[in-house]
Amino acid sequence: MVIQSGEIYGKQTANRFVMYNVLKVSKQVVTLQNIDNPLSLFETTEQKLASSGYIRISQTPYIDLTATSAKRKKAAKKPTRCPLTLDFLEERADSERPAPIMPDLFGAG
Repeated sequence: MVIQSGEIYGKQTANRFVMYNVLKVSKQVVTLQNIDNPLSLFETTEQKLASSGYIRISQTPYIDLTATSAKRKKAAKKPTRCPLTLDFLEERADSERPAPIMPDLFGAG
């Protein structure tokens, strides 16, 4: 399992589908950021990520253009490319939240 920064991983929890943005990858540690709460960061390893049931959702970065609070704006990294760039393979722009591979089993949808 090769993990690169900018990828998005997701996991079905007890009550919803949670997505994480890969911020940084070093030799031993992978740093993940919750897409819905950019101030929520945690570190893990590639092996723990795979064994905990996380799946890769997207290799295209997700950039939240509607950051409402100053903390969210501060937590968001500067994009390396235009967030409105449409990725024809994934049929979404960088600024659009990726669709989960697995449907949210508990959400209203």
